[in-house]
Amino acid sequence: MSFRWVGWVGALVMVAASGVGYWRYRDAHQPPPVTYQTATIGRRHVVGRVTATGTLLATVTVTVGTQVSGRVQKLFVDYNSPVKKGQVVAKIDPLLFQASLEQARANLASAKAALKSATAQADLATRQFAREQSLLQDHLAAQQDVDTSESNAHVTASQVDVAAASLAQAQAQLHQAETNLSYTDIVSPIDGIVILRAVDVGQTVAASLQAPVLFTIAEDLRKMQVNTNVSEGDVGRLEQGMAAFFTVDAYPGARFRGTISQIRNAATTVQNVVTYDAVIDVDNSDLRLRPGMTANATVIYADKRDVVAVPNAALRFRPPPEANVHKPAASASAESHDGHRWRDGAGTAGDRPEGGGWAGRGEGRDSKSVWKLVGSEPVQVPIKAGLSDGAYTELTGEELAEGDVVIIDATVNGKDSVPLSNALSGGGMGGGGGRRPF
Repeated sequence: MSFRWVGWVGALVMVAASGVGYWRYRDAHQPPPVTYQTATIGRRHVVGRVTATGTLLATVTVTVGTQVSGRVQKLFVDYNSPVKKGQVVAKIDPLLFQASLEQARANLASAKAALKSATAQADLATRQFAREQSLLQDHLAAQQDVDTSESNAHVTASQVDVAAASLAQAQAQLHQAETNLSYTDIVSPIDGIVILRAVDVGQTVAASLQAPVLFTIAEDLRKMQVNTNVSEGDVGRLEQGMAAFFTVDAYPGARFRGTISQIRNAATTVQNVVTYDAVIDVDNSDLRLRPGMTANATVIYADKRDVVAVPNAALRFRPPPEANVHKPAASASAESHDGHRWRDGAGTAGDRPEGGGWAGRGEGRDSKSVWKLVGSEPVQVPIKAGLSDGAYTELTGEELAEGDVVIIDATVNGKDSVPLSNALSGGGMGGGGGRRPF
């Protein structure tokens, strides 16, 4: 009897130990509860905006150069000087060009004298030829003398033509010398204001290959424009004539208004980023804005008031693996077709589509969905999204109504909180993994 009693006691001890071990194992592996942060769907004012960065420029900007080389003798204007069309703004040393002009005048006088001499020789040769012909008729001259005088008349006539051509060439050289001398006066081509002076007195400029820039003149700073770089994803929302406003760092808190006058078709690609130039015309009557300022422009392309909207955080939310989630019937069938495997609500971020949506058959990656809290369980609800302002998105369907509660964040109780930046970079997720990145 003693051995049988000892056996029963040992068996009871083993059963008790097994029960305690099972209880501890279940307690250790039981998913901890999840605390959800929610938001209530309501009506809001949703404004669609396109933002871009650009540079302020004058509407018309002209660079003034020189067509002749030489030393800058004098400057008549400086930065911010107002100028009129035709006004002399700089002077190139004219000594060499004046010498060339005097030489051209001397060559012209010589050419005129040569023409007179050739004309006189031609007249003499013509009269001699006529005299020889008269003597030949009276049998007083030989035929050879007549032929010689005729040849001399033709030669002197051609010399007159050569002298006339030389005279025309001398006149052209004189005109060129006068033009080059006039180019030593640098004049403004427009009415405006000098915004850049690139030379100093005494500096030598060379115009052998291209005209060097001496000044940059803005036509009218009371009318300016902002050249903005709009991304290719936003350019389709803009149209000519849309109102816009922008800010500059020089005047914090001040808003300047303008109108889109042009959306240029030429694309600019920098590091595989494609942008288009949208030109915004600006009234600068008070002359507060200056060329070259950086402008942060905003264009409102849509404005809807009193619409049912959901926070964008709800669109980005994904339930953690510890949550018991409820899947719609369509998602359950998609799971069997596309290979999503969620067992008892558990899964990994790789098993779940971005934004909480089910990427099943017949549902594209651009579809939207949110998680609605029903009781204590999240339920996935597909939605039709409309206008978004970056913080809230308009609901165009009837899947959700005003007053419904959607989940925007979740925290797994009993685990250490992990900063979002660490979670996104993969740090701190090995042991605890409290707050999940959404």
